[in-house]
Amino acid sequence: MAEQNDTSFYGHPRGLATLFFTEMWERFSFYGMRALLILFMTAKVDDGGLGFDVRLAGVVYGIYTALVYMTNLPGGWIADRFIGPRKAVFGGGVIIMLGHISLIFNGLFFFYLGLLLVIVGTGLLKPNVSTMVGDLYSKGDQRRDGGFSIFYMGINIGAFIAPLICGYLGQQVNWHFGFGAAAVGMFFGLIQYKMSEKYLGNVGLPSNNALNPVALADAKQQLIKGGLILASLIGLLGALVYTGVLSVNANSLSILFGCIYVVLVFGYFGSLLRQKDWNKEEKSRIVVIIVLFIAAALFWASYEQVGSTLNLFAKKFSRNSLLGVEFPSSWWQSVHALLIIIFAPIFAWIWITLAKRNQEPSIPLKFSWGLMLAGLSFLLLVPAALFLQSNEGAQVGPQWLFSVFFLQTMGELCLSPVGLSSMTKLAPPRIVGQMMGVWFLAASVGNFLSGQVSSYFETFPLYKIFFTVFAFAASVGLLLFFLRGKMVRLIGNAD
Repeated sequence: MAEQNDTSFYGHPRGLATLFFTEMWERFSFYGMRALLILFMTAKVDDGGLGFDVRLAGVVYGIYTALVYMTNLPGGWIADRFIGPRKAVFGGGVIIMLGHISLIFNGLFFFYLGLLLVIVGTGLLKPNVSTMVGDLYSKGDQRRDGGFSIFYMGINIGAFIAPLICGYLGQQVNWHFGFGAAAVGMFFGLIQYKMSEKYLGNVGLPSNNALNPVALADAKQQLIKGGLILASLIGLLGALVYTGVLSVNANSLSILFGCIYVVLVFGYFGSLLRQKDWNKEEKSRIVVIIVLFIAAALFWASYEQVGSTLNLFAKKFSRNSLLGVEFPSSWWQSVHALLIIIFAPIFAWIWITLAKRNQEPSIPLKFSWGLMLAGLSFLLLVPAALFLQSNEGAQVGPQWLFSVFFLQTMGELCLSPVGLSSMTKLAPPRIVGQMMGVWFLAASVGNFLSGQVSSYFETFPLYKIFFTVFAFAASVGLLLFFLRGKMVRLIGNAD
């Protein structure tokens, strides 16, 4: 924990700068690679791509982004039980960098190895760097929320710059140069992390619980058991593929991961509700958490189309030019981050002002607005898609995609900042730790669904895809709007 009188970084502990730049460069590497991923997979082999059809590319993209969020759970657990957040962040960064380096090389082996390494590395780094930000402040330190706001800016600065550099190199020079730039970004993050690590003090070092021999032995047993189960599942899948019982294609992958998510989600919430030691208020709040989980998953399923469906739309059907100057389609991936940098402080001011007047919208109402705005952004694209269908070879102006991204960003600022806070605020005290996992699981499910939608980009008419996304998101948003009063009563006094 930093000293209370440490105000050397804009009134905050100097260690915040260390974590700010670490996360900024990690997000640079992640969003730089993501901006190119589906474009690289669908590019022709003669053009340096993998030559995947859009169906397979969408499924692979969805599974990859889903697993990136899923691994946050074991990544946090490993840090808590064994090595501490500080080593987890550095080790995760090294693994991410190696993943991007693997993507520099040609061949499917290096491609899938690179994705796997980025998944594992992100799982170690992302949850633990956020934990360390919180640990910089003592309990009751009023600078904490401001510190997280500054940290959030670092995320979006990295996300804004990355597509401009990696996207240009990947699309205009060579795909592998773009992936290489992502590796360089992570390298810069690691260098500054080690050079300024001294400013973290004791933050991120293994806790006493992690070093406790009894706790450590128990954690090792759990790790071995989990590893054996995972190895058995991988071995079983390998055997099924080798014997021809299971073929590796878009349909089989979709079914396999879809079944995993159904079992995981229904199994977890089913077991939670079956516990008999909840009182009436706790059970009511768990029901609300389940509803918000579904809403969040559908929000991310629509919002995360930016890296898949909308990325393909930008490349194939949008005139990518501004004031007569053309730019790579991957540059659209920077718009969300730029809008968040501009509007996040405005939204924060609005919520604070309304709260002072006792008029701040309820959690269900904010979720409702987020979903409806995300849905409306896709409804906006329906006429553009109908125009494209009637005019083969035509393209639409950049104002269409910008309007979509603007509405989505407004939706994100209504839903995302309150999401994790609401999960932990509503949870019964003995399962508060699990609620961070529930939020990541919602994002994981949403990303998987997003990939499923994008996989039909060339199979279904675009206007049907866009209208379907609108219908699901807006319908759930409207349902939350009409149920907001009942949900608020179920929530009760959640401080």
